[in-house]
Amino acid sequence: MIFRKWRHSRPLWGSIITIISGLLILWVPFNLYLSTFLPGSVAIIGLLFGGLITLLGILAFFFPSSSKVLGIITIFLSILSVIGALGGFLFGTIFGIIGGSLLNAWRMVPDEEEEEAESDLTRTAQTG
Repeated sequence: MIFRKWRHSRPLWGSIITIISGLLILWVPFNLYLSTFLPGSVAIIGLLFGGLITLLGILAFFFPSSSKVLGIITIFLSILSVIGALGGFLFGTIFGIIGGSLLNAWRMVPDEEEEEAESDLTRTAQTG
């Protein structure tokens, strides 16, 4: 019950998918680490964007009220990650767009509405 209340007070799935996206985007430059740190290498951008997307996913857990801004930035960085990391072979870009959209669509439910929804569910379960 406590986990359910915590889960509904945060954009859980948007954050998880965003973190997975950031890790997928980081995977390509980490595998090219010999050429990543050479001067003029574009793969360093992949490290930067992947790290930022992972950080945005973690921040969405701790600051759920700013999930809309974090979602917009996640979508933007996911699309730009195609330049430096091939977007995690495009899977990272697709997951980033989905995770950013989920962060953007999430809204905080006031406690009164949540209590009404729970009482409606228990009432339906008792009568059904």
